Amino acid sequence: MSSNPLVKHPPWRQLLIVSLVVPVVVTLAVMAFTWPAARTVPRDLPVGVVGDSDLGLGRSRPGAFDLHLYADDAAARRAIDDRDVYGAFEAAPGRVTVLTATAASPAVAQLLTTVVQQAAGPSVRVATVDVVPASRSDSRASVFGSMMSPLVLGAEILAVVVAVLIGFRPALRQLLALAVVSAVTAGGVYLLVQGYLGALPGDRLGDWGALALTLFALSATTAGLASLIGPGGVAVGAALMVFVGNPFAAITSAPELLPKAVARLGQLLPPGAGSNLLRSTAYFGGHGAAIHVVVLAAWSVFGILAIVEGHRRAALRHAARHRVELIESPLRDALIRDSHLLES
Repeated sequence: MSSNPLVKHPPWRQLLIVSLVVPVVVTLAVMAFTWPAARTVPRDLPVGVVGDSDLGLGRSRPGAFDLHLYADDAAARRAIDDRDVYGAFEAAPGRVTVLTATAASPAVAQLLTTVVQQAAGPSVRVATVDVVPASRSDSRASVFGSMMSPLVLGAEILAVVVAVLIGFRPALRQLLALAVVSAVTAGGVYLLVQGYLGALPGDRLGDWGALALTLFALSATTAGLASLIGPGGVAVGAALMVFVGNPFAAITSAPELLPKAVARLGQLLPPGAGSNLLRSTAYFGGHGAAIHVVVLAAWSVFGILAIVEGHRRAALRHAARHRVELIESPLRDALIRDSHLLES
């Protein structure tokens, strides 16, 4: 049986369909990655203000910043450590101090410094303090930003290998394979990114757990879709995670720099939740991790249930085919004839 879904069409029509569908798919994929980048501006970006002077940012940039007031420098630093705000600033006569967190987002740290300098004016001295810097080996967090896309692709490959190419059966064996390979892969990624490149300086167990949970949530979701709807489920899962979750995750910027609907969607998908969970474990002592763990756990549960249900349906279909084959088999007919002869 041919695997070509267009086999029923003549060659000229196959070419016509491919010539129309493939360019549309590729164009949409390019748009998914480039459109958010072209719309990068602050939208209710959480920023702290120490004291009572916001340098007029609330009036000059309405809707750009969500300003949080803090009594002193120490309170603002705690808020940055807890991931309540991306940074803060304190205005005093003749000078302004900007508190940033490159580990949270290098793009936001640079943006905040630039905006404060413009608001303060050329005669005011602006000092910048990086409260939560990125790793010394990855000072601009470029390694961190670069690792997430191949991680997502790797999880999709894992799902294809376990669920389609090898096709582990029954459901429990497939789930065990996904869990084991996710855990081992997470260990390998951690050894590379931290052991060799030094880009994940946080708690080892926390970083490994964040990587493993992200890989499992991604791969289990795609494997579950494949179990439910067949090989087409791989395409659905890969499109959702790679071409929607990945560009909408704001890995190299921040969710508050993307259009709000896109940002919300990105953080509800495993790539966005996984990258933010890893930031929390690597740089912020786990602060702000809870919501991202919940999102990844929800996708993991969905994947587990989908795999179990898909395998249950497959078993029912197999049993039904077996009954039909038994009913129609010549052996059954011969046994019935023999039983009739014996009775007579």
